[in-house]
Amino acid sequence: MGAGGLVTLGETMALFSSDRVGPLRHADTMRVGIAGAESNVAIGVRRLEHPAAWIGRVGSDELGQLVLGRLRAERVDVDAAVVDPGAPTGLMLKEHRTADLARVTYYRRDSAGSRLRPGDLDEARIRAARVLHVTGITPALSDGARSAVHAAVETARAAGVPVSLDVNYRAALWSPERAGAELRDLARQAELVFAGEEEAELVVGVRGGPERAAAALAALGPRHAVLKLGAEGALAVTDGGLHREPALPVRAVDPVGAGDAFVAGYLAGLLDGIAGPECVRIGTRCGAFAVAVPGDWEGMPTREELDLPHHDDGTVLR
Repeated sequence: MGAGGLVTLGETMALFSSDRVGPLRHADTMRVGIAGAESNVAIGVRRLEHPAAWIGRVGSDELGQLVLGRLRAERVDVDAAVVDPGAPTGLMLKEHRTADLARVTYYRRDSAGSRLRPGDLDEARIRAARVLHVTGITPALSDGARSAVHAAVETARAAGVPVSLDVNYRAALWSPERAGAELRDLARQAELVFAGEEEAELVVGVRGGPERAAAALAALGPRHAVLKLGAEGALAVTDGGLHREPALPVRAVDPVGAGDAFVAGYLAGLLDGIAGPECVRIGTRCGAFAVAVPGDWEGMPTREELDLPHHDDGTVLR
């Protein structure tokens, strides 16, 4: 494999989050940030000291500059990003409807990110990567975005670059039937597939518990079939066996982004040359850091923080 680290592609949006609990209409102030499953993973991998590049489109607007600026600040390579003067940057609004329930609204129809197309790809970057990471969100955005994902996967496979797929099913973007067929096709071309239990069942059409779903996912061909199980931890069918890892006990503040943090940790372990079972442990640990901090990616750990021990109550020992 080459020395280019991670390359990923997709839509990153501006994120406005309410600072108070309750309906958004009563908010006095908003926190301004960015969010996107693929760029979240890029940030997580970069914090663990591996190169990471993001390919996507943003509008020629202040929100587009926000996206690019925040990613650059996290040392993610955005040189291959496209600034689109003909469409706005997508927007997410997050409200904490109750202390335990966050609600997210997306404004991404006809956004710059949805106009991603095969011509936007930096094929040299993809060929030089050590892993290409894609998600099930991007092919649901538009026909052009779907074609871009397939073109990227084909380029990576032709160059011997492993493909990582996070199913990331979004019911608001497409039907289970359409998504299942598309994601099954991508899973067959991937070396690593990440999914929740229900997402795995959507792809393979098999029910009966996480072990059975993971085994069916692995039967499609990926060398690593990994299920993210939230508070139940994670399991993976890899290296010839089934491996479980319990979740770390933490005081969860914001669950959004935990799955992306897990994927980032797992991929960073893979880039370190670590075996699958240890990658599951690293991914679980990264997810625990992420949920303990508000925001989609802000809590992802650095390399130094990754090995900090924890109390049983989730607090960090120093």
